[in-house]
This record gives sequence, C-alpha cells and structure tokens, in this order.
Amino acid sequence: MEHPESETPASTAEPRNSFLEEKAFKSRTVLVFGAITDESAGGVARRLIALDADSPAPIDMLVSSPGGHLESGDAIHDIIRFITAPVNMIGTGWVGSAATHLYLAVPRERRFCLPNTRFLIHQPSGGAGGQATDIAIHAQEIIKARERIARTISRETGRPLDQVLTDIERDRWLSAEEAVEYGLVGRIISHKTELRRGG
Repeated sequence: MEHPESETPASTAEPRNSFLEEKAFKSRTVLVFGAITDESAGGVARRLIALDADSPAPIDMLVSSPGGHLESGDAIHDIIRFITAPVNMIGTGWVGSAATHLYLAVPRERRFCLPNTRFLIHQPSGGAGGQATDIAIHAQEIIKARERIARTISRETGRPLDQVLTDIERDRWLSAEEAVEYGLVGRIISHKTELRRGG
C-alpha cells in the first residue's frame, strides 16, 4: 500500500522550481552552472532574450562551469553581444574552457568574480576517429578554433596574441587575483551591491 506522504516531494518540486524561476527572472539573474551543452545553451539564450525583451536594465549572469561544448559556449557568447541589455558577468566556483569564452563576451568593466573563483584557459581538445581524411579535417578545425579562442582572449585582455597562444598551449589556471592581473576579470567583488558602484 502506497503512503500519500511519499508523493509530497514530487508534487512540490515543480511549483518550487517555477517559484525559483520567477524570482530569478524578476531579479534579472541568469545562471550558467555545470557543463555547457546545446540544451543548457538553449535555455540560457531563451532567458537572455526574454529578459532583454522585458527591459533594457542590466542582466546579472552567474557562471560556474568547467566548460563543455565549444560551439554551445559560442552561442551564448554571441547572444550576449547580440541583445541590447548590458550583462554583468560574475564568475564563481570555477570558470574554465568554453565557459571562459562566454565569460569574455562582455567588456572588462562588466566582468566580475567572487573571491574564491578559479579560471582555466587552454586550447580546445579533440578526439576524432575514422578515416585519415576526416581526422585531418578535424585537426584543421581544432587549429582554427584555437586561433579564434586566442584572438578573443587577446582582444578582451589586451595581451599579445603570441603570448596568449603560448599560454593556452597547456592548461593555465588563474586565481581571482591572477585573473585580474591577466585581464580576464575587471574586479573582484564580495557582495552584489558592489556591482552597482565603481571600485
């Protein structure tokens, strides 16, 4: 015999999620947590477009992600630059790989992070199999992606392209302070109120 109380968690989960979604929308906050996939990028893009249609006021995007699918990160990066509402990018936890690329979609003065955030920059990785010609094509695409990522990092940090290409040859980890020095981050903050003031 089933107990009615066993249904309580399932029956309350959906209203609770809807409540949290509504609160996040009203606070103009978008979360990018976990691996970046086509599905998660689609959800982030929908929220950004909806918030942009709702108001031209700033949107706060919190990012804690190891990265993921490069082109999915590209989609978020481009949507952020496409919409009218300015986005405040706030790193927390860790921001790596494709997540670093989308993090760099906004000007440095709108790039923030919390004190314990770590950043990872590196070149894209591949693992193609199949015929030799297909492997060669895949290798060429990785080289193009590497150069594109390096150009973005160089443009947004002010670092010379040759230096960036060297820096991303291997995994390069940066603390919050090191990320500010490198030019990835504009300012380290500890509280939301610091977003609305300079310094």
